[in-house]
Amino acid sequence: MTVLEHALDELASCLTIDTLLDLARRFSETYQDLAKNSTEHFLTTPVTALPTGREQGHFLAIDVGGSNLRVGFVELTGQTTTINDESQANDCIANRIRRSHDKSWPIGDHLKMDQPEDLFLWIGDCMAEVISEAINSRTIPTDRHVQLGVTFSFPMAQTTLSEATLLPMGKGFAIASKMNLAEMLLAGYSPHCAIPSKGSVTASHPEEPLPRIEIAAITNDTVATFLSLAYAVKAAPNSRVAMGLIVGTGTNATIPMKPTNLHPEKQSQLRGESHSGSVVINTEWTIRGTDAPLEALHIKTKWDRSLDENSDAPGFQPFEYMTSGRYLGEIVRLVFLDTLYDTDIASVPRTLQQKNALPTWFLSEVVARLDKGLLPTRLQEKYPSDEAGFWTPARTSSLCDIARAVQQRSSALIAAACIGLLECVGDIVLSTEAVQQLGTPDRVDVDELVIAYTGGTISQYPCWLSDCQQWLDDLITASGTNQGKRLVLKEALDGGIIGAGVLAGMGSQ
Repeated sequence: MTVLEHALDELASCLTIDTLLDLARRFSETYQDLAKNSTEHFLTTPVTALPTGREQGHFLAIDVGGSNLRVGFVELTGQTTTINDESQANDCIANRIRRSHDKSWPIGDHLKMDQPEDLFLWIGDCMAEVISEAINSRTIPTDRHVQLGVTFSFPMAQTTLSEATLLPMGKGFAIASKMNLAEMLLAGYSPHCAIPSKGSVTASHPEEPLPRIEIAAITNDTVATFLSLAYAVKAAPNSRVAMGLIVGTGTNATIPMKPTNLHPEKQSQLRGESHSGSVVINTEWTIRGTDAPLEALHIKTKWDRSLDENSDAPGFQPFEYMTSGRYLGEIVRLVFLDTLYDTDIASVPRTLQQKNALPTWFLSEVVARLDKGLLPTRLQEKYPSDEAGFWTPARTSSLCDIARAVQQRSSALIAAACIGLLECVGDIVLSTEAVQQLGTPDRVDVDELVIAYTGGTISQYPCWLSDCQQWLDDLITASGTNQGKRLVLKEALDGGIIGAGVLAGMGSQ
């Protein structure tokens, strides 16, 4: 067996039905334990009900992600229509949700690492730019406060919709925990509400002060995704949105849970009326402790451990290090370099020897899509080698095979985690026993559990979504006791920005 074959076998060692079902069961047990006993995971949110679809209003929405900031206006019309056919969904969403003045900006590394005040002043400038455009086009009045919905893709503690306290962050951000997010956002925007002094008028701070903003709702990206699809599509009777999923720069999931299954400290944060129903939970399923099943089944490889040890926060988000867009490229780089053990190190491109030199976007947009005959030339351009023939067809093929294996593993691990999470709350039951049938029923009513998803990795990386859906189908079929149920991945397009508007609408009713 060659070094490459051995590496591919190690990456694919968990890609069997039996192993992934075992992993899903262990995830379920781990999630139940963390919900009950951890204060870092399975965090409560102030959301105790799904949107009715009748919420109305015009809201500014912002989505602060790991890589980009998005700002725009979301109008909720409150029109309700039952969807009986998939083809009706887009028309229904267009009728219920109208958007305008959308803008997006990359979040530079300097903003992530500088003082938090600088980041929030920049966010305030971006909000002001969109509000100014809306005023100039007469989309919004100037004599009213602007209602703001916020999606913030990082751990937070919340007891009310409009307040949030930041917890330790990942994704390359250096913001300290315990900050009041609402106060920071208001402070960042406040210079645009003040009447400027002489000589201080600039393009970003015009002569006329802008209307003040009021924060109507704050949530994280997975909750926003979950709510956006729940609002947009009134599902058929045998279908419901069961959970929200993010797989982009990072990964996270959200799901409704009964408060009785939570840590007492989490229960104490809920309002009285919330104890009898369900509360939407931010799982933070990547934070240390969630990876125990991966350790128990020996799924982590030496490359995963190397990446973890050399990350910005060793041990902080081990599941994310194996599955999300921020890290897949680095795993591929480490594996690929290992397969070059018999190659003169001087011939290996110096740029490729640097940490994080192989970004996931390059794998997705170039390695996975470009014609294999053209790929060596493209690789030589991005990762030039002093050895003229370094990027041979064989080496190029090796890189493609490794990238495909890492992507397949990511899809499978997320599928197992989704099934474990749904089993944790009782939506499905995992069993290896085959269901005995006497004859075939004339008709089986499928209970469709929708997983609302968003994120660049799941949406844009070739084969990621289809692989994940196939694993969900195969694992549910193999689990035996879930006949008649299907897990369906449905995209909540722009879920972060729409979900922020939806929650603002829920909070203002």
